[in-house]
Amino acid sequence: MLIRSILTTILLWFATVTCFQAFYGVQARKNLDVDNSNELQDCHTGNVIDDCWRCYNSTWYENRKRLASCTKGFGKKANGGKTGQFYTVTDDTDDPMNPKFGTLRYGVIQEHPLWIIFERSMTINLKTELIIHNDKTIDGRGASVHVTGYGCITLQYVSHVIIHGVHVHDCKPSPPGYVAVRPGVKIRRGGSDGDGIKLFGARNVWIDHCSFWSCSDGLIDVIMNSTHVTISNNHFKEHDKVMLLGYNDDDAIEEKILRVTLAYNHFGKNLVQRMPRCRHGRFHIVNNYYSKWENYAIGGTANPWILSQSNVFVAPDKPFNKEVTSRIHAQDWTNWNWLSHGDELKNGAKFTQSGKSDIEFYKPMISMKARSSAEVVKMTADAGVLKCEIGMACVRKTSE
Repeated sequence: MLIRSILTTILLWFATVTCFQAFYGVQARKNLDVDNSNELQDCHTGNVIDDCWRCYNSTWYENRKRLASCTKGFGKKANGGKTGQFYTVTDDTDDPMNPKFGTLRYGVIQEHPLWIIFERSMTINLKTELIIHNDKTIDGRGASVHVTGYGCITLQYVSHVIIHGVHVHDCKPSPPGYVAVRPGVKIRRGGSDGDGIKLFGARNVWIDHCSFWSCSDGLIDVIMNSTHVTISNNHFKEHDKVMLLGYNDDDAIEEKILRVTLAYNHFGKNLVQRMPRCRHGRFHIVNNYYSKWENYAIGGTANPWILSQSNVFVAPDKPFNKEVTSRIHAQDWTNWNWLSHGDELKNGAKFTQSGKSDIEFYKPMISMKARSSAEVVKMTADAGVLKCEIGMACVRKTSE
């Protein structure tokens, strides 16, 4: 009896220890999975948009829609096609009147939400402006996608659009003509100016990690009752009039509602002016890198409010082009509220401030938290289209 009792006690003790080890072993593995998940060791750059999705390393393609949860700034409510199905572009042709299934134009005019991806790398030569409907994401990750040709991209009286990971360049004015805007609906358009992306009465829009150059007019225009827009992580080069935010010099109500955030962008080589040029509205320009300009960097007309926060401005070498700002068509601008707060001015760059000088006054304009200008080089190092391959982390394209 005594031996049986001792054996029973030993077995019970062994079973208890085994269960204890099994349970806490599972917990330890779970904790290990959290601590050593697919996060990159050095991915936390301070760029809160990129850190939100790129720190998942090679799994970005398994949960593409996570991107829509990473928006910051005034455009933070842009959902794009988050609630919709995936649509894959397989055909790089363009038919403005009768777009075929599989083309980009077919996808963007659908009336239901869609998350649009690309089967392969392609260059889409548009025959006229590409008019995007509500609730769309154009996600170029996993391919090298170029949009060029006539008219390029138009967002007119739509909301919740995300454009990510696309090269937009060499856009030319489009002639008047009919174009499909919804399935079975064609309207006559009066032609376009040749902007890369134009927002006209658009709201809740996010343009992220795109590369822009050499269009006939602006690279990005945000005008005429547009608002709540974030332009982030983009690379701009080889252009004159880069970005127009607001169109009408008159005391127009539709322009005064304009709210735009520029964050983590790299304004690169051979740019002349309008980075951006602002009118009427409220503009938060935060943690961007300006590597020289020919005329000016930040301009304004019609009394816009501008908060330039923790940017890096590297002035050109020419002694008469050191000024960051330009007040255009302005006789008395001393009361315009333009503040430089935490900016780093290099190579003799100068920022002429005006109006209120207390950062507390600008708090309603702070659309996202600024990091120190000392971190801007690191946070903008990957601006522009990323190289994203299935099973691998998205990395900077060396060609940028």
